[in-house]
Amino acid sequence: MTVTWEELGWERLADGVGRCRLPGWDCTAGLVLGADAALMVDTGSSLAEGARLREAARRLTGRRVTHLALTHPHFDHVFGAAAFPDAEVYGAVGTDALFAPGGQGREALRADAVAEGLDARAAREAAEALVAVRHEVRGERWLGLGGGRRVLLADVGPGHTGHDLAVLVPGSPAVVFCGDLVEESGEPQAGPDAVPACWPAALDRLLRLGGDDALYVPGHGAVVDAAFVRAQRDALAARFGVSR
Repeated sequence: MTVTWEELGWERLADGVGRCRLPGWDCTAGLVLGADAALMVDTGSSLAEGARLREAARRLTGRRVTHLALTHPHFDHVFGAAAFPDAEVYGAVGTDALFAPGGQGREALRADAVAEGLDARAAREAAEALVAVRHEVRGERWLGLGGGRRVLLADVGPGHTGHDLAVLVPGSPAVVFCGDLVEESGEPQAGPDAVPACWPAALDRLLRLGGDDALYVPGHGAVVDAAFVRAQRDALAARFGVSR
């Protein structure tokens, strides 16, 4: 028996589109439903969290998640991905190399997760189980989910990382999943893999995707509007000394 978004503690954003704010790091996970397929946007910070997201999607739809879109390669957004073993996985160009078995990318993610407070065993298990990103997006790629539902995956970075993917769900309103290019619950974080000089331009690309009337879903925090994204773009340009 299926349930409603609200019964699961999720936020309904538009018809067939919702998201939840995960505990701990206040990380967003999104879900987009079509007639034939379901897309999960980001997968949480551990295999256990990914499994909870998988179960929530099953209860909402009675079906499995068929596609994953990973907005960027940080542990709190990707460590649950292996909980969706049969899903087709999408990410920005360059993401798959970071997830390669035995590579420095996996070790960096594991170390960062532990430094941020994730249990060491959970971090190791998730890092070792990281999925291959079989579908790397360069530019833009439309993905059909059935019943007329199409979403646009766009490689809008670099910015927050070298590999930032946005997800546009057209509709009334349109919904843009921004990853950590946009943050509402705190100042945007610029770690060692950020590309600050390009970050404001990435936000300009986000705004062109969604337009003035879209809902913009940050990687952390409450849903915002285009004015918020513009203000954050200007603040980042000032912070990093990037001319407009």
